[in-house]
Order: sequence, then structure tokens, then C-alpha cells
Amino acid sequence: MPVANAINTDNYLEHEEITKHLHNVEYIIMATGAPANFKETPIHFTIFLNTDEKLPKDIADAVLDKFLDDNSISKPHELMSQIMPVGFGKSDAQDTYMPLLLIKPEDQKSIPYAAMYVMDFLADSDNFNEAKYDALTGWSYSYN
Repeated sequence: MPVANAINTDNYLEHEEITKHLHNVEYIIMATGAPANFKETPIHFTIFLNTDEKLPKDIADAVLDKFLDDNSISKPHELMSQIMPVGFGKSDAQDTYMPLLLIKPEDQKSIPYAAMYVMDFLADSDNFNEAKYDALTGWSYSYN
């Protein structure tokens, strides 16, 4: 599998810009290659729902099942589903702002973010071959 290079971020949206940016966004789906030892689940998916409300388990399960069905995603594994801080970065090489899941406390302190309901998991799909075979990262916005 090819080695993926890090996406360089030139700037981040500020809080007010994030609010404007997320206006009418329903969700963002991101896919990238999973670590090589996950052969059965070669794609790392992150779904960013444009809500900061904790979803009840039955609703979260139904939302995940719809994403899996709509995108022909199979074998979900290692699911993390919770409210998380999400920043938005951009470089000259990108057409849209890249969602950034902010895990490290120092990133949460230094990068402006919005709280979003995030579903993060490993899985497989033939609809995301760039992530699966070429270790590329991509994301797509869905609007209301």
C-alpha cells in the first residue's frame, strides 16, 4: 500500500467562521486508509454530524446503519461515537475545509472548533477505492 503524506494545513477557521461554514451542513463523511494491520477493515471512516446533541443509542445505531447502507460500507469495527471537538483546516491544495478531529488537549486549546457528534470506525467498501488502495484521504459535505 502506498505511503500517505500528511495534509498540510495553512490556516484554520475561527469560531464565527465555523458557524457560518456549517450553516446548512447536514453531515461530513471522511475516509482514509486504515493502518495496514486491519486487512478486513482497510478504511478509516469518520462521520461528522452537524449537531452537538448526544444521540440516544437507538438513534445513533439507526443513523450509522443508514450511512452503511447508503455508502455500501461493510464490516464496521472499532466504533467510537460521541460529541467531539472538530476544527476546520484549509490549504491551497484543497477546495473545501477539512474537518479535523481534535483529540489532543493542546490542539483543543490552540485550534478553534465546534462540538459535533462524531462516529469514527474502521470498515470496508468498494465505493472508497482511493482510501482503500491508494491511502488517500477525502471528505464530502452533505447539505440540507
